[in-house]
Amino acid sequence: MKTRILLDTDANNEIDDQQAIAYLLLSGESFLIEGITVNRTDNGGDIEAQAEEAERIVKLCGLYPSLKVTRGASGCFKEISKDVMRESFDGIDAVNLIIKRASRPEKQKLVLLAIGKMTNVALALKKNPTIADKLKIVWLGSNYPDPGEYNLVNDQESVNYVLDTEVDLEIAVVRYFSKSGTGAVRVTPQALEKNIAGKGPWIKDGVIGRHGGVFHYFGDYSINLLNNTFLHGEPPSRALYDMAAAAIIKNSKWSSEVIIPAPMLDNGNWLNRPNNQRTITIKENFDKQNIVKDFYKTINKFVHAEVL
Repeated sequence: MKTRILLDTDANNEIDDQQAIAYLLLSGESFLIEGITVNRTDNGGDIEAQAEEAERIVKLCGLYPSLKVTRGASGCFKEISKDVMRESFDGIDAVNLIIKRASRPEKQKLVLLAIGKMTNVALALKKNPTIADKLKIVWLGSNYPDPGEYNLVNDQESVNYVLDTEVDLEIAVVRYFSKSGTGAVRVTPQALEKNIAGKGPWIKDGVIGRHGGVFHYFGDYSINLLNNTFLHGEPPSRALYDMAAAAIIKNSKWSSEVIIPAPMLDNGNWLNRPNNQRTITIKENFDKQNIVKDFYKTINKFVHAEVL
């Protein structure tokens, strides 16, 4: 059975956001796409810049305009949550889409893959708590049990809110430069050039890239993004954090998991709550070899996902 999935992203941040979008849209054998929503985090410009980058990838995957990108929150949960019952508030379109898609009369839960801050997700649960049992959230975020991480620090209050709901929550941990996190799933420019140059659907009119130039293949645009990104390590490489989170939805065997009582954030630090009856799942120890291999295979032998 194909997985119903809605992607919530800060698309204009790093290369891995674009990799995740393309991976989902070109894995039609595995996914049914319920929508793409965006939010604004500290890097990557305003909400329009985030949406425009997501739209570039949708176009390069050959699914535009059938798949729209829905604008979400620019601000944070604490400042917006008091307004969620009003006729208009920051992020309302994305929040309403999440609620609408989660509320469809389907036996299968909607998987909400959140690869940015969790503002849109928390606002949707705040506005309509009844969707909690109809959702499975997979969040790419945190260095749990250590503090910090970009998606987390952009809206810590939204993380705490989601942790205290009853929604099914899996956290694909980042853990920069640790072998146990998505930070270990890395690619070099040379590897991308070898494996996905000139690959993906051919787009006749081309798409203007974020850094200029016209691209007819997602593979070429992905290489361009990596060449304009700061690299780390030896050899110089970049982690595919978000793509790894998408990959473990396709195949849960590509990571290990541990179920824990839901902790909470206290001034940026994790506070464990061992007596908490509410549990969440921590996804870690990602199978780098198979995840990266499947990414290359997906771009080379793509199957367009159905847009619902």
